[in-house]
Amino acid sequence: MSMNRPEVIFENRQDAGRHLALRLMEYAGQSVVVLAIPNGGVPVAMEVASTLKVELDLIVCRKMPIPLTPEAGLGAIADDGTIMLNEELVKRLGLSKQQIDDVASKVRMEVKQRSLLYRGDRPLARVFGKTAIIIDDGLASGYTMMAAVASVRHRQPREIVVAVPCASAAAVKQLEKRADRVVTVTTGYMPHFAIADFYRYWYDRKDEDVIRLLNQWRMRHFPPPKPPRREEDTVGY
Repeated sequence: MSMNRPEVIFENRQDAGRHLALRLMEYAGQSVVVLAIPNGGVPVAMEVASTLKVELDLIVCRKMPIPLTPEAGLGAIADDGTIMLNEELVKRLGLSKQQIDDVASKVRMEVKQRSLLYRGDRPLARVFGKTAIIIDDGLASGYTMMAAVASVRHRQPREIVVAVPCASAAAVKQLEKRADRVVTVTTGYMPHFAIADFYRYWYDRKDEDVIRLLNQWRMRHFPPPKPPRREEDTVGY
């Protein structure tokens, strides 16, 4: 674990998922649901779920952008409406309740639209009494993952495991207070943590990428039933 540069460089998110799966092998074949946070968490989670041979589903969470500084976040919202605010940052910025409510309203709408886009009419995976492993491609501040953990906790899993290829030490500390376990391949202690620094090939995943990956997963694990054989197909000539 380096103070300045990351020790582990993943080729891409699939490679990161393979590394992460090795840290989670004790869950192979168990009563587990892997929950991916789109967009970047999906290819990581697919590698983990495939290796462990367990169920895969999504939990849609989105960052709440700071007004006029959209690349930074003041918290996050999950697909059931659960909100996680960086109260210290909100106070420092002097944001009013109305400003926060306006941002939250827009993000909730975006989360709803994305959930519909990714899931359609498919129901949520049942996590009651199971181990829920929540996966993203990394943790910087950790607020998106905190919202995910709080949301999944309402669904009463037996255990919540946060699993990511890379994370800042500060985010790990925060998540250890909320999840039952936090698993990382590497933890960064550098003063300016950036998830992209841990990947050789890094780019933002688009919605079309997520939909394509999910369709591939469903076709591989839930192939459509074969049509019944016709009588003429069974009669020799």
